[in-house]
Amino acid sequence: MSAPHQGFGTLLGLDHIGVGVSDMDASLGFYAQLGFTDVVFDRTGALPGLARVTGHDETTARVVYLRSGNPTILGRSGIKLVQITGRDQPPLPAGFAYGEPGICEVCVHVKDYEPFHESLIAAGHRSLMEPNEQILDPYQTHCGLSYVEDPDGAKIEFIEWRSLEAGWPHPAGPQGVNHVAFGVGDSERTEAFYRRLGFTSKLFDMSGVNEPMDPWFLEQGRTPPVQRMMLLMSPHGGSLEPVQQTPAGPDMRGEWGHLGTFEFALGARNLDLAIDYLASIEVPLIDEPASVELAGGGTWRYAHFEDPDGLYVSVTEVRA
Repeated sequence: MSAPHQGFGTLLGLDHIGVGVSDMDASLGFYAQLGFTDVVFDRTGALPGLARVTGHDETTARVVYLRSGNPTILGRSGIKLVQITGRDQPPLPAGFAYGEPGICEVCVHVKDYEPFHESLIAAGHRSLMEPNEQILDPYQTHCGLSYVEDPDGAKIEFIEWRSLEAGWPHPAGPQGVNHVAFGVGDSERTEAFYRRLGFTSKLFDMSGVNEPMDPWFLEQGRTPPVQRMMLLMSPHGGSLEPVQQTPAGPDMRGEWGHLGTFEFALGARNLDLAIDYLASIEVPLIDEPASVELAGGGTWRYAHFEDPDGLYVSVTEVRA
């Protein structure tokens, strides 16, 4: 019998979220304030294997791959900042609110999130949602959450899973990426798909109008929709939060590398085994796997597949 970690082809849950930036140095400063101080690699050059994903024959960019300096089990994932070179960086899709097809947010787990949120606002960053408490069905999971905006308009959620962290001896402050949220057309179809990729647990599943988000829709001249949200969890990495709007919102996937959140990646202990597993469950790759050499003899390998809503998802193996 195979070891448990091999059951999904060495897939390791959410590894990182891709964020397009216009000024890398400014964004590095911002994300350092969120605790992302561990630079895994900082590379400028050609990115192979992205022709189908980007719609361009060639793509060059500065890519900085960041991890939290204080990761915990509630903040296992990282950030990939991308500043495209050689052509204009695509803008954040116009009309984006939350939950439309595309990547909605970066969610960072923060212990004592209220004073942390206030410190970011005092430092001049824009608040998108003031701290508020929520009890999530069906398990009555207690969390506190708030939102700020990054320098290029990405929504950054601070969440504190009060029910889960009670009694843990961690210091106050950010602890890494907890999950990525993305819009979908059919929550049950998405859940079934990602369960086959190792997201086998569910922390909450609820539906309704999330009133603290209402201003985001009203700013776009839209009536706040009903949103079904769930959190799908992997035992090895970060989590996924698919969001289904009723009525459905406009497509906000945008072009690969656009400003703000544009992609998420699943980690793989061994990319070849992960690809073999994807093939075994009839999930084809978009392009051939790519490999990038890093300074010091490291490698960054990745491939992309398409999920049921046409979202291009990366699978990545980083050895740096």
